[in-house]
Amino acid sequence: MRHGLFLVEGDKCVRDTIGAFRLENLIATPEWIEHNPDLAASFCDIVLSADRNVINKISTLSTPSDVIAVFHLPDDNADVTEIPSEGLFLCLDGIQDPGNLGTIIRTADWFGFDKVYASKDTVDLYNPKTIQSTMGSLKRVKVCYVDLPELLERSQIKNIYGTLLDGENMFESDLEKDGVIVMGNEGKGLSDRIRRLVNKPLLIPPYRKESHGESLNVAIATAITLARFRLM
Repeated sequence: MRHGLFLVEGDKCVRDTIGAFRLENLIATPEWIEHNPDLAASFCDIVLSADRNVINKISTLSTPSDVIAVFHLPDDNADVTEIPSEGLFLCLDGIQDPGNLGTIIRTADWFGFDKVYASKDTVDLYNPKTIQSTMGSLKRVKVCYVDLPELLERSQIKNIYGTLLDGENMFESDLEKDGVIVMGNEGKGLSDRIRRLVNKPLLIPPYRKESHGESLNVAIATAITLARFRLM
């Protein structure tokens, strides 16, 4: 990161991410280059052939793939001043697990969210595990790191939805198509300041009321929530 670069590994992730960021190098085994002549030819000046030992040393994966792409971090310093009052948007409050963040981005892509607002204490978007978990969706979903409470307070948003244990059953609620959905930290849920801003608390009800797990994984909870809104 200190060099302004990040890695994307695996044939599908590399292919899906090319075009979204400026490519520095493609590092691949001779076999991969041989089986992908068109792609290798398109970037012939920056394709580096490497044997398996070199790939293994570079890779962050326990089972390295045949190709690694080195991309430049985007130079995007534009301040986000508000969230639009019309439309449905996803906000993340203190997500800490990079795999969860990547899966949420992938899920947001599936349900047609092209922008996600993340609190500044959310895990780094360019963590290798986050990148791999997005499965290429980073090309289509922009993540903006913001002072989330301040942004929500400043924006003219009518509906601020948040998942809470004392919320209303989301499958029985009258939901509106404009607003923001805020998903909280894996262990602590929504922060106190965000919790005070939520005016439409929602609950994903357990199937068995008498005996169930303590909570849902935040990435799974996000998928259920986005599906509920998109399919209403």
